[in-house]
Amino acid sequence: MVNPTPDKQLLHLVIGGELSSLEGVTFADLDKVDIVGLYPNYAAAYAVWKQKAQMTVDSAQTRYFIVHLHRLLEPEAPKA
Repeated sequence: MVNPTPDKQLLHLVIGGELSSLEGVTFADLDKVDIVGLYPNYAAAYAVWKQKAQMTVDSAQTRYFIVHLHRLLEPEAPKA
């Protein structure tokens, strides 16, 4: 059955890659940034982020991030 009032998408982006140093969030090579994907909610993004982060646990300079796109697209909206 189709939901007549679908849940609002709270878009999240998961990205990662090798950082140029451990002190900041500057990627060593933007051409090699891993754009993992877009997810409709934090829980889905977190599950993928955790998997990618665990795959790179032996590389201290490789980090993955969850970007809250919904906050950038609608900055005045209440935080979910």
